[in-house]
This record gives sequence, C-alpha cells and structure tokens, in this order.
Amino acid sequence: MIIWYCLMTLAIVAADQGVKLWAVRALGPGGSMGLIPGVFHLTYAENRGAAFSILEGRLGFFVAVTVAMVGLLLYMAVKGYIRGSFGKLATVFIIGGALGNLTDRLCRGYVVDLFDFRLIHFAIFNVADVFITIGGVMLAVYFIFLEGKNLEESGDGNQEPESRP
Repeated sequence: MIIWYCLMTLAIVAADQGVKLWAVRALGPGGSMGLIPGVFHLTYAENRGAAFSILEGRLGFFVAVTVAMVGLLLYMAVKGYIRGSFGKLATVFIIGGALGNLTDRLCRGYVVDLFDFRLIHFAIFNVADVFITIGGVMLAVYFIFLEGKNLEESGDGNQEPESRP
C-alpha cells in the first residue's frame, strides 16, 4: 500500500511541475490569459513568500518549515497517528503539494503561481496549493471527526476498528 501512496505523491508533484512548466513557457513573466475574462485568468506570477506573498524573501525559512512539516506528517503516518485511507490520502495531498512548491523554491528560488480568480480578488495560486489546501481541510476533518471515533471503536488506540458488514 505504501507504494500507492508514494506514486500518488509523485503524481501530484509531476502534475504541479508540469502545469508550472507550461505557465513559464506559455505565459512567461507578466503574461496572462483570460479563460473567463474578468473572472478567471491564468496569470504568471513569481511568489517569493507564502500565501499572499507574506514573509517574502525568506527562502531558507520556507525550505526548513516544509522539510519539518513533511517529516512530521511522515512520522505521524508511520507511527499510526494517521490511519485509514481518508487520513492517509489527506497526508499524501499535503506532502505532494509541499514537495511541488519545495521543488520550485530549490530550483527557481520562488514558487510559480498561475490560477487567478479576479472576480473575488483572491491570491494567485497553483496546483500544489490546491492539494495542500484540500489535504489540510481533509486532515482537519480526520482529526476532528474521524480519528477520535476510530480510537473509541478500537478500544486501545493502536488497532484499526474491525470492519462491519
């Protein structure tokens, strides 16, 4: 099963990097393409910070935080703190997205963003950001609603609950 999680993680990184490579080549710095004019554009942006460009210019900080968070999530999954398909899929989404953005930071010194929702003036973001966000919401749902239930049903917190017909 671990192979599938690794392959999913690699697929997320590959999709993210492929879309970013397309953005670099097709849009380039300052380029934009309106898919739904005034609502949704593909706009090339170089983000040297985090969401909304906060902490701009702190490359070392972002690399360290990413490595620490990926390490923590892997540790939690291996030690059984994150169990079941839902929790593990959430972890894969976060790690895949984090590694996609980490690849940009290490290779380019910044993250390439391109999804631009102009209707609501939201931050420009990328495929990796989508997976990090969805994975983060899923992991919160897991810990708030599912993980505690799994512990109660298993009785000791170390076993998966038995399958019910």
